[in-house]
Amino acid sequence: MDPGWSGPAAVAVKDRLFQALAILRVVVLLNAIGLNLYRADEFTHPVGVLVCVLVMAGWTGYATWAYAAPARRSLALLVADLALAIALVLISPAVKGGDHLVSTIPGYWVMAALLAWAIHYRLLGGLVAGVCLTVADLSVRQDFTQANYGNAFLLVIGGPIVGFMCESLQRMAAERDRAERAAAIAAERARLARVVHDGVLQVLSLVQRRGHELGGEAAELGRLAGEQELALRSLIRVQDAAQSTPNHGTLGLGAALGALESRPGVSVAAPATPVELPAPVVTELVAVVGACLDNVFRHVGESAPAWVLLESFPDHVEVSVRDEGPGIPQGRLAEAEREGRLGVVESIRGRIADLGGTAELSTGPFGTEWEFTVPVDPWRAPLTDQ
Repeated sequence: MDPGWSGPAAVAVKDRLFQALAILRVVVLLNAIGLNLYRADEFTHPVGVLVCVLVMAGWTGYATWAYAAPARRSLALLVADLALAIALVLISPAVKGGDHLVSTIPGYWVMAALLAWAIHYRLLGGLVAGVCLTVADLSVRQDFTQANYGNAFLLVIGGPIVGFMCESLQRMAAERDRAERAAAIAAERARLARVVHDGVLQVLSLVQRRGHELGGEAAELGRLAGEQELALRSLIRVQDAAQSTPNHGTLGLGAALGALESRPGVSVAAPATPVELPAPVVTELVAVVGACLDNVFRHVGESAPAWVLLESFPDHVEVSVRDEGPGIPQGRLAEAEREGRLGVVESIRGRIADLGGTAELSTGPFGTEWEFTVPVDPWRAPLTDQ
């Protein structure tokens, strides 16, 4: 899993870079055509040079079309792009003739393949393409001059530098995208908090007072309304504090989940080594697991057994919550969403989606199991970040 490279912001950056590369392909093609026309009287096989130039022009048109769509940017396309550039370099001595090769037929046209590898595969791709082109260029030279060394140096160093810059742009775009989403989420939560305060809390407070006045069963309803009012007010205060005081610390996810064993019937299994994640991420994951356990409490039984399992991998964590209840009837979740009961949609799937993860539900006569997968690389090494 790599949301940093496969996210919409990173893909948009790559698209823009390939659009710029399409323009550069035309520019370096025109440059190659002009230089070969200028030196036409020096060629031993001018027809061969003409064929090479036509191949370059045709490939430029095809590559511009092919690289325009992310789905067509395959390894085969990039290998073909680089292989054609290398082949044109290697064939240059035979086609141009002469004892000493001053310049190859494609010239700066090979930059297009180099930059395509750097954009798509970042630093490593730029290095691989630069080395391949350098070896091909030096292999056709009779003499190793200062000019040849300069060309080789630029190819080897230029590819990785461009690749690193492309990687940095994608990282910054992904970071900005996450920051904008976080700001939008915070604004929406603040708006909902105001709605809750102005509506729900006022009604709960009224029910509490009237229930106490009426006594009997109404008093019990008033007491429950008072508990919910207190819980909602506490939640709003915590939310306000979290928005006004950014938390850059980390917490152990295993220890935080272990605290849930205080609930009746809950068993938690976690790795022996700490699983450290930023505190807000841990808080959200614990809230998701808590929502699942609340459903077990309500729909299976107050002391029904439930199992929470945490697994840590190099690039993600997996948290599963399982019970042995009757399962969720088919269509029940969709019906609850239509009725406006958004516990599963928002408290569970919504939180996981905000973390860039996935939530999978398995349910049936055997019980219910939620499996949450959340990437950790963007959180362990916050983006400053296929």
